[in-house]
Amino acid sequence: METSPRKRREDQKSIQSNEPKTTSLQKEVGLLSGICIIVGTIIGSGIFISPKSVLSNTEAVGPCLIIWAACGILATLGALCFAELGTMITKSGGEYPYLMEAFGPIPAYLFSWTSLFIIKPSSFAIICLSFAEYASAPFYAGCQPPVAVVKCLAAAAILVITTVNALSVRLGSYVQNVFTAAKLVIVAIIIISGLVLLAQGNTKNFENSFEGTKLSVGAISLAFYNGLWAYDGWNQLNYITEELRNPFRNLPLAIIIGIPLVTGCYILMNVSYFTVMTATELLQSQAVAVTFGDRVLYPASWVVPLFVAFSTIGAANGTCFTAGRLVYVAGREGHMLKVLSYISVKRLTPAPAIIFYGIIATIYIIPGDINSLVNYFSFAAWMFYGLTVLGLIVMRFTRKDLERPIKVPIFIPILVTLISVFLVLAPIISKPEWEYLYCMLFILSGTVFYFLFVHYKFGWAQKISKPITMHLQMLMEVVPAEEAPE
Repeated sequence: METSPRKRREDQKSIQSNEPKTTSLQKEVGLLSGICIIVGTIIGSGIFISPKSVLSNTEAVGPCLIIWAACGILATLGALCFAELGTMITKSGGEYPYLMEAFGPIPAYLFSWTSLFIIKPSSFAIICLSFAEYASAPFYAGCQPPVAVVKCLAAAAILVITTVNALSVRLGSYVQNVFTAAKLVIVAIIIISGLVLLAQGNTKNFENSFEGTKLSVGAISLAFYNGLWAYDGWNQLNYITEELRNPFRNLPLAIIIGIPLVTGCYILMNVSYFTVMTATELLQSQAVAVTFGDRVLYPASWVVPLFVAFSTIGAANGTCFTAGRLVYVAGREGHMLKVLSYISVKRLTPAPAIIFYGIIATIYIIPGDINSLVNYFSFAAWMFYGLTVLGLIVMRFTRKDLERPIKVPIFIPILVTLISVFLVLAPIISKPEWEYLYCMLFILSGTVFYFLFVHYKFGWAQKISKPITMHLQMLMEVVPAEEAPE
């Protein structure tokens, strides 16, 4: 039976403008801040860590640069798919509301479960650990900084960033803009220095750039894993759709400007590295950017670790700024503790969600194994990236009535979905590791919590959570959005 036009309009309204009519998240993020969130979140620790890993899997300069370009193309295609989703379903929370609409509550809950405990906090922890290593490096010249110092510094960074974003949307956005400007300085220094050296004739390392290449399916997948870790953040703006001014215009514009900008910077930075280092020297370097600075900028080489620290702290701030909204939306939908959907009356920020996210990220600092965290992150993240884009394909047929201000050609989401399947399965087939099994088991364990606490809502669980919610509500001066006065 065909639904009436009025009923279809009501359905669209429930998906595209389901915001509280009283206290809600402020629309404080404009186009410039949106671009800065994308650029600031993507350009973090990855470009200073991943070049060595990408090269080790490709074994030659030519394929290495091709992988970096291919990762940028994939990130752009993924971002275009998310632009359609973000303007079709204008709710904060990124993949969460898209999976909810496409596949129902269980996949959406598993995404929020995985993001809350694996994807977002592990990313936050990796970036803050990278920041701590670069920030402490100048004080321990010639040796590795003590592990305790690195972990304490990383925990302190998490505390400061969480506090800033819990206090004010405007303050968090301002901090993002400042650190994005700082990181663009170091990116510009490396790129300009490399281009000058290139113009002076330092092209020897680009001769026979495909010589010695030994590519396999496993090597390509691992190279993509490390390259895409540097690009991660291409979907971050979709997490704060409700806080974007004029999202139908600013979301796609920020993506179209931000992603290609990052791609160009990454390729040029890798070219710069190869102007002063051979492939062998780059693989032997403990910190690629620091080695570049020592060879090109001495005696002012100290600026490199300083600005790299700025770059990573900016990425960590962007991650916290957006991920707190994911927890907020999950709490609002009843898939997490209700208190996580509460908003600070004084500051109009999802403070409980941001603080909870910071606590989980701090726990990840304790083991502090960056390599295993990256593996956990990549495996889980691309599983849900692919599932979300598959949802876009599904909704082309199941939700034809939804307004789509942006509509990408259907081959783009199909291609992104197929590549996501490859990225998830290839590392398992080429080099099976227990951590992939543990990650999958943890994700599936979310279904147990879903049926216990969300679907059936057992009385004893409600009795435990209610006093906790009331106590936190009084302590943090937060209220449900629908109950707060304007």
